[in-house]
Amino acid sequence: MYRLKNKQFYLPKMPVLRILLFPFAMLYKLVTDLRNHLYDIGNKKSVTFNRFVISVGNLTAGGTGKTPFAELLIRELKQDHRLAVLSRGYKRKTRGFRMAADSDDAKSIGDEPFQFFTKYGHKIRVAVGEDRALAIPELLYNDDSIEVIILDDAYQHRSVTPQLNILLSDYSRPFYNDFVLPAGMLRESRKHACRADLVVVTKCPAELTETDMEEVKSDIHRYARTNTSVYFAGIRYLEPELACGNERFSKDVFLFSGIANPGSFEQYVDQNFNLLGHRKFPDHHAYSKKDLQMLIENFESIRSDNKCLLTTEKDIVRIKSMKEEARFLMSYPVFYLPIELYFLRNGDSFARELKEKVKVRPEHIKLN
Repeated sequence: MYRLKNKQFYLPKMPVLRILLFPFAMLYKLVTDLRNHLYDIGNKKSVTFNRFVISVGNLTAGGTGKTPFAELLIRELKQDHRLAVLSRGYKRKTRGFRMAADSDDAKSIGDEPFQFFTKYGHKIRVAVGEDRALAIPELLYNDDSIEVIILDDAYQHRSVTPQLNILLSDYSRPFYNDFVLPAGMLRESRKHACRADLVVVTKCPAELTETDMEEVKSDIHRYARTNTSVYFAGIRYLEPELACGNERFSKDVFLFSGIANPGSFEQYVDQNFNLLGHRKFPDHHAYSKKDLQMLIENFESIRSDNKCLLTTEKDIVRIKSMKEEARFLMSYPVFYLPIELYFLRNGDSFARELKEKVKVRPEHIKLN
């Protein structure tokens, strides 16, 4: 434990390299603080739209459960509002604005937007665009009936002013214990949690106590506004679903994944199935035919009469986009684990607060 200006904070375990990078982190912090200050004083302009815009994001680089949280928002809002989800389309092969259509896949719009489109595309609009301030007018030009827009991974994208700013923080990697890049994993310093209207602590253990929650809230409110609501959510794994092959699920599983933090995924599988091995790929990995061939070689080398491959829903989305390159995989038993986010308590309060905050204003776009 360290003290700075009479305040306690905790350094994450840092190898020597991270300590050496600390001066660069201070430079990065200075640059991001200046950028935010210029937005705060109006020197850099932010666009306001007369649609209800919800920004979902984080301070921490890497997975904090944004995709299942965005899906929770979709489920909560799609019945009452004409809804759209706008993402950057990370690692897609296209550029500029693109409205998702039946001809698209993970290569053309990105894995997460394609997952949204696959599950909800007949009920909502899904679009991608690097610059949200330019993409939103395109989105509304294509469908002027849209009432609510969810901006995926947009906490740092300040060129658009959201009506509701939701900050996610991973319980096992809380932003208030971390430092900015490259010494830590923060995209901007902790104090910028003050922009959040709601904070959701994700990936919480189911056994989290009321005392634990109060301690986390206290740490969050050192940086967030004191009236900002804090909710606690966990990840629930659903029953394995068949992706290809025609065999029944076997508890002897060989994992493969390309996600930011595969530890909890592996832990769940290890506790509930017979884990034979885990082939890990980088986050948002674009699988090649060679990758899949090596994966099958690993799988076939394992001695088991009844085994299967198991992965995440996001990975399956990317593999299905390969079409011809992945065709040989179709003869193997491949399953995926769907996940959903749930609140440990006060889920009804979250839904009520969300619906109270969402006010539809279907006028035309205006600029600040």
